[in-house]
Amino acid sequence: MSKVTRGSVGAERAKASGAPIDPSTTSRGRFSVQKKTEAVLRMMRGESLDIVSRDLGVTAARLSEWRDQFHAGAQAALRSRPSDERDEKVKDLQAKVGELTMDNELLQQKIERLEVRRPLTHRRSQK
Repeated sequence: MSKVTRGSVGAERAKASGAPIDPSTTSRGRFSVQKKTEAVLRMMRGESLDIVSRDLGVTAARLSEWRDQFHAGAQAALRSRPSDERDEKVKDLQAKVGELTMDNELLQQKIERLEVRRPLTHRRSQK
């Protein structure tokens, strides 16, 4: 018996029925964004995860991953304030400030340890 790869089940069914093979899926199991969306929408309409999984030749875990990504994308799209390139810049700058703050604190601790071991100036006795 030959090994069946993900995504090839649908292609084999199409080949057997004489229907044209959908180029959006390959024998390696790659699916277009449109096909992934259609699969997620089928599940959202109430179709069983197992049925969609068997029909497409995709694992249930992969379908669940697509569904989770779909929901995350929808939530991001529905945010009250859309993100822009300034948000990314602010995150980068906050990370840099955090790094510099940690560096300063470490340097301050090192200075304090060095000062404890030896005073900065030697005093001469006054006569």
